[in-house]
Amino acid sequence: MLFQLSEEQLMIQQAARDFAQSELKPGVIERDEHQKFPAEQVKKLGELGFLGMMVSEKFGGSGLDALSYVLVMEELSKIDASASVVVSVNNSLVCYGLEAYGSEFQKEKYLKPLASGQQIGAFCLSEPEAGSDATSQQTTAEDKGDYYLLNGTKNWITNGSTASTYLVIAQTHPALKHKGINAFIVEKGMEGFTIGPKENKMGIRGSDTHSLMFNDVKVPKENRIGEDGFGFKFAMKTLEGGRIGIAAQALGIAAGAYELALDYAKQRKSFGKPIAEHQAIAFKLADMATKIEAARLLVYKAAWLKDQGLPYTLAGSMAKLYASKVAMDVTVEAVQVHGGYGFVKEYHVERLMRDAKITQIYEGTSEIQQMVISREILR
Repeated sequence: MLFQLSEEQLMIQQAARDFAQSELKPGVIERDEHQKFPAEQVKKLGELGFLGMMVSEKFGGSGLDALSYVLVMEELSKIDASASVVVSVNNSLVCYGLEAYGSEFQKEKYLKPLASGQQIGAFCLSEPEAGSDATSQQTTAEDKGDYYLLNGTKNWITNGSTASTYLVIAQTHPALKHKGINAFIVEKGMEGFTIGPKENKMGIRGSDTHSLMFNDVKVPKENRIGEDGFGFKFAMKTLEGGRIGIAAQALGIAAGAYELALDYAKQRKSFGKPIAEHQAIAFKLADMATKIEAARLLVYKAAWLKDQGLPYTLAGSMAKLYASKVAMDVTVEAVQVHGGYGFVKEYHVERLMRDAKITQIYEGTSEIQQMVISREILR
């Protein structure tokens, strides 16, 4: 196996690293403190082609591979997970789903502005009662002939108020259970579509997270994605790729915290020498580095399998399960290495620790990943 990035991938990685340092790092603490969405930074990410990385150039994307996408997610997440989650959702959940399963009309009208960074999108699956359980959708879409009548509530929606295009999963034929679910494209501004207040979250506080309410929203028939009843399969296929993006985000959060801890340990002195030279700290750093490298290999493998057109369900779930655990473990240790300074916002590691927790929750909790993995290995 060749564990080496191509010249193009290295250039993309460096571009993302430079952007994170020059554009994301300044003001990241303030944005976190005030729950401020990084609108200016997201616009620049779109201009760089980072919001439609894997979409073909025909539809306004960059035409890059999944591994390049993972590299970008990792570098951005080292600094600001609130910005990287926008990249994740727009690439993995919205653009991917539209390009893979949308009609030519849908790709022309919706995918092009999303992939080119002119707009951002949202993926609407989670509900107050069902969480991310796509089989138990309470949001309904009643077939009225020329249109569907959409009613229900979605919550924990990333890009909730800043998106222009929303992919909404809803139940059309309850008697058919998961085979009666559909996926729809809903536009901001449609009559009956309202957006709730922004959630006050522990981590990724700059991310734009809202509940969405649909009250007799008329969705044109041409906005249904795929054949009638395709919605459940659409959601499952889309989430498979989403796990890789979140695994890369978790990896980046862990790597960012480790890099801060390593630098601090080399500079901070105790008993006459840098604390990195004390075995207790040196061993912590060794464990952190090892866990991160193991997580990186899992994440890169999942992306590589996707690029090769090979099954990646198992690899993606393993990557997300392990990388999110590593993110929590490493960020906690990074705070510990910093001692009292780790508890202070200006040193960044306390924010990374708070951000890390969400990676164990969204795109399917760790317990859901364990269910997917166990199903795959027992098959």
